[in-house]
Amino acid sequence: MARKKQYIEEEVVDKAMQLFWRNGYENTSMQMLEKAMGINKFSIYSSFESKHGLFLESLKQYKAKVSVTLEKLKNGTEGVEDIKQFFYDSVSSNFKSDHIKGCLVTNTYNEFYETEDELVKAQMTVFMANLKEIIIQKLALDSNKDEATVLKQANYLLLAKHGLAAASRVNTKEEIEDYIEMIFEKI
Repeated sequence: MARKKQYIEEEVVDKAMQLFWRNGYENTSMQMLEKAMGINKFSIYSSFESKHGLFLESLKQYKAKVSVTLEKLKNGTEGVEDIKQFFYDSVSSNFKSDHIKGCLVTNTYNEFYETEDELVKAQMTVFMANLKEIIIQKLALDSNKDEATVLKQANYLLLAKHGLAAASRVNTKEEIEDYIEMIFEKI
């Protein structure tokens, strides 16, 4: 007879996500996961099959949390101002806590860019393509911009977002705010 889980899966995945976010995939050990999640290795393997499976679930949960911020961006009507607010919103949690810095997607993208892990790469590709499409839609609200300008600015902003995520790991709130303001002087 199978034993009933003594934990809430969403809660333990959130704890794992926080750990992966802070340390990265490679620097997070199974022992660290056991301690942070409050469950043993057997339970982790039983529920997620492997550390990699748990990591994929962590990415899904992170993206679900970020979807609120993406929906706010998508539903905005102010074009470039919506994108700028998204930049601020995406780092606002860093101003409240020193425990987690940057963006888990960007951190993962940087950690896995040279690997052959197709499952992680696929998740990153879909997330980034979705973000770029939303940025294009917002930029296209300005009828003075032709299609080529919109695409160049979207590429610029996507790269700036990566830079922002990396910078938010080490820079001060004031430096981050100055960076965001300077980005949008060019748009």
